[in-house]
Amino acid sequence: MSRELKITVGQHSDKGRKETNQDFHGVLIPDEPLLSLKGIAIVLADGISSSNVSRIAAESAVKGFLTDYYCTSESWSVRTSAQRVLEATNSWLHSQTRRSQYSYDKDRGYVCTLSALVIKSTTAHLFHVGDSRIYRVSGTTLEQLTNDHRVVISSEQSYLGRALGVNSQIEIDYLMSRVEKGDTFVLVTDGIYEHVGERVIARVVKDGADDLDQAARAIVELAYELGSKDNLTVQIVRVDELPDAAAREVFGQPHELPLPPLLEARAVFDGYRIIRELHGSSRSHIYLAVDIETDAVVAIKIPSIDLRDDPAYLKRFMMEEWVARRIDSPHVLKPCPPQRKRNFLYVVTEFIDGQTLTQWMIDNPKPGLETVRGIVEQIAKGLRAFHRKEMLHQDIRPDNIMIDATGTVKIIDFGSTKITGVAEASPPGSRNDILGTQQYTAPEYFLGEQVSSRSDLFSLGVITYQMLTGKLPYGAQIARARTRSQFGKLVYAPAAHGSRDIPQWIDGTLEKAVHPNPAKRYDSLSEFLFDLRHPNANYLNTSSTPLIERNPLLFWKSTTIVLALAVILLLALQHGGHR
Repeated sequence: MSRELKITVGQHSDKGRKETNQDFHGVLIPDEPLLSLKGIAIVLADGISSSNVSRIAAESAVKGFLTDYYCTSESWSVRTSAQRVLEATNSWLHSQTRRSQYSYDKDRGYVCTLSALVIKSTTAHLFHVGDSRIYRVSGTTLEQLTNDHRVVISSEQSYLGRALGVNSQIEIDYLMSRVEKGDTFVLVTDGIYEHVGERVIARVVKDGADDLDQAARAIVELAYELGSKDNLTVQIVRVDELPDAAAREVFGQPHELPLPPLLEARAVFDGYRIIRELHGSSRSHIYLAVDIETDAVVAIKIPSIDLRDDPAYLKRFMMEEWVARRIDSPHVLKPCPPQRKRNFLYVVTEFIDGQTLTQWMIDNPKPGLETVRGIVEQIAKGLRAFHRKEMLHQDIRPDNIMIDATGTVKIIDFGSTKITGVAEASPPGSRNDILGTQQYTAPEYFLGEQVSSRSDLFSLGVITYQMLTGKLPYGAQIARARTRSQFGKLVYAPAAHGSRDIPQWIDGTLEKAVHPNPAKRYDSLSEFLFDLRHPNANYLNTSSTPLIERNPLLFWKSTTIVLALAVILLLALQHGGHR
C-alpha cells in the first residue's frame, strides 16, 4: 500500500508574565490532492512588545499564510507560492500602519516576526523573517536553521533588523532541506530560546516523544520558571511517514477509467458523435466530434494504442487536461469542461479549424518578415501563459502549433509539460525523460542540466529560424550531439547567408536565441521579441566582432591552416638553405 506524508505535531503557547499573548501559531494538514501539491504548513508569528496591535499582525500573518498559500496556483513551486503570500501580507500590514495613528512610529504599528515551515514530499521549505527560530533536532542538541534578524547595539539594547510590516518591501530568508522519516523540527519564539538551552529543549522533545503537546507545554513551563518575561510559544513537528511516489493523487490513477477503443466515424461515444479522425500517431489519436446534447463541435483525444501499457505515458496523458484547465490564454488550446460523467480515459478540447505550423510552412515557403514576427509573437504570448504558472511546455515544435482560419496561433499538446509544483512532489531519483523533439530541444535537456524558460525560448528561436530560412540553425549536427563538448562544437549557419534576404541584425537575434549555452541566450521572451522588431546595435556590424567569438570553429581551422602553411614554408626555406 502506498504511503503519504504524515506528521505528528505538538504545540503550546502562553502569555507568560505579560498581560496579553501577542504570539500566534498554526498548522494546516490538507487532504489530497493539496497534500501532494502543496504539502503541510506550520507557521509561528511573534508580535513586538512595543506595539499594542502587533497581536493583530501576528494573527493576520499566520491565518493569511495558512489560507492564502493553499489558494495559490497548484502549478507554482512552494517558494513562489509562499513568497507571494508573504509579500502580500507584508504590504497589507504596512498599509494598516500607514493608515493608523502609528504611521510615524513603526515600532508601535502592525509588525511581527514570522517563521514558516512547509513540508512537501521529501523536502522541508523554510521561510523566515525576524527573530523567532526554527531548529531541527540533531542528536542531543538542536541545529538552528534560521538566522536572527536582530541588530545588537549593546548587552542591554537591540532591535529587529527585519520584520513583517516594517517597510513596504520585505526580504524573506528561504532554505530548502531534504527530510527523512523521524526528522523533528522545533519552532520557538525568543521568549523560549533566550532562557532554555538547546540541549535541554532537545532532551525534553526526545523524552516526550509519545506526547509532543505535553513536551511543548513542558518547554514553555521551563522557560517561565527560568525567568522569561516574554510570551512563550513552541511547536514541535515530527515526520512520521514520507510519500513513496510522485503526487499520485494529483491526476488520479490511470486504471481508474478504462481505456477507450479506436473510434469510427458516425459512432456514438460517451455522448459525442464521431465525425472523422483528425490525426493519428504513435502518441495519440484525435477525432472531430459533436456533443449530442449541445451541438458543440469538439476534438476528442484518446491514448495511443501502442503505449497503453506504459504507466508513465498514461500519467502524462492525464496531465494534459489538468494543465489546460489552469492556463487561460487565447494562444493555448482550450479544454472543454466535462458535461457528464466519463466512462473512458480521454480528453475533450476546442476544435481548431486550421492547420499546423508545419503545413503552414509548406504552403508559405517564403513568408515575409512581418508575417513571421506576428506568428512568433503569438506563440510567445502562449508560452508566457505557461511560464506565469511555472510550467515549461518542453515540446515547442511546428506540429504542436496550430493556426486557425482567422490567423490566431495556438499552442497544443501538453503531454511533455513540466509543472514545477508537481515536480517538487517527485521522490528523489525520479526519471526525467527527454520528451521533446530532438531538433527543437535545448541542449541542457540532453546534458541533464537545469531547464528554464530559456529552454522554451531555444525551441521558439529554432522555429523562427526555420520559418525564415526553411532550414534548421545547426542542420543535422544537433541530432548527433550529446555531450557538452559536442554541443560546444556546433556551428550556427548564418540565416543571412541563404537565398532569402534576411537583415544581419535579425540573424544576430536568432543566433543569440538558439545559443547552445542557455546563459548566453536572451533572459526573457520579451527581449527576444523586442530585438526581432528593433535593430540591436550589437548585430548591425559584425566586422568589429572577433572571428573567434563569431565562429570559434572557423577561427581554429583557419589558424591551423595558417600554421601548417607556415611550417611548410619554413621547411622549404630550410631545405633550400642546405643546398
